Amino acid sequence: MVSPARLAEGLSAFGLDREGRPEQPLVHVDLDGCSALASGVVEAAVAAAAEARHILVGVASRPLEQEGLRLATTLSLSLVPPAPPGQSVARSCIAAADPTRTAMSLATSVLATPMAATTLTGLLRLTEQLPVTDGLFAESLAYSTLLAGPEFAAWRQSTPRRPVPVGTPDDPPVVLVREEGLLRITLNRPRRHNAFSSELRDGLLEALDLARWDPTLTAVELTGRGRSFCSGGDLDEFGTAPDPAAAHLIRTRQSVAHAIDRIGARVRTLVHGACIGAGIELPSFGARLEARPGTYFQLPELRMGLIPGAGGTVGITRRIGRWRTAYMALSGNPVDVPTALEWGLVDAALTDDAPREPGDPTHESVRLVGRIGWSNALTEGEKRGD
Repeated sequence: MVSPARLAEGLSAFGLDREGRPEQPLVHVDLDGCSALASGVVEAAVAAAAEARHILVGVASRPLEQEGLRLATTLSLSLVPPAPPGQSVARSCIAAADPTRTAMSLATSVLATPMAATTLTGLLRLTEQLPVTDGLFAESLAYSTLLAGPEFAAWRQSTPRRPVPVGTPDDPPVVLVREEGLLRITLNRPRRHNAFSSELRDGLLEALDLARWDPTLTAVELTGRGRSFCSGGDLDEFGTAPDPAAAHLIRTRQSVAHAIDRIGARVRTLVHGACIGAGIELPSFGARLEARPGTYFQLPELRMGLIPGAGGTVGITRRIGRWRTAYMALSGNPVDVPTALEWGLVDAALTDDAPREPGDPTHESVRLVGRIGWSNALTEGEKRGD
């Protein structure tokens, strides 16, 4: 662990081994005692942190004062004790019962996949400053690069693929129901916990395109059937693109995150159960995100040698800041509803008695406008209202 004074002097070079892996990807920074430092030292430490390529994790055993908070904003993230009742920790900090132990756990995760980890924290510094479209483009470049890397290859080799079930006309991956000016979009792969497959992606894109071009649709509600809202990308499809260039083009040209962002002011998402990877990345772009009791949110991609690739480094960062986004991805730990509500990851917590599947398409009071994700999906003319 280095002191702020040592950080101010400059860290050692960001070294790589013969295979291009970072040799010392993470550095812990002791934030205790920042207030006793001369202002010039803190200024130099802030400047050095902004230039460093290392993952910089601040650690404090007591609440931070002004100078400590100032330095924390330039680090990758900072771990601090929980705030007293009625108070909250700064946006750049994560409350931990034992900050030192949590810091050691993060180091273990980073050392397992250092290429992905350092790519993530460098990307987050970029995406927090970029417009949504540019941020998604940068994320896709980073993600596609890691698809060709050794860390993902090792995970893919240890995780054999299984056949991916496809939808049928009677059981499509995405179901649409229209109720006057409201369009309800339901993820419909409950046996796979609504895993985000290419078929489900295409269905969502068509549904969101319908909402975009139909001015009579004033609200969009996104839900999922089964025990989970969405368990993230379908692992059996990971790495199936022909090459990294193709993966990037597919990801940017068929971006559900971008499609949600374009109509985001009209989108309300109701989540439950597991919201993993894309299951929280995509809802983060909507105007309203509400969670049922027992819901949890998780970004586990680092364990696969990857980073969030469904827009999370953009949408989640805009909701909770790059520091807590980094913590979610580097730790892979689940975040519960009370924490998500405190951070601003969700906008409201629903009660147990809230309807679970409003707008059932079999109900006579609603009009089924499409079973998206199958061959009878709406035509381009129908989407425009022609």
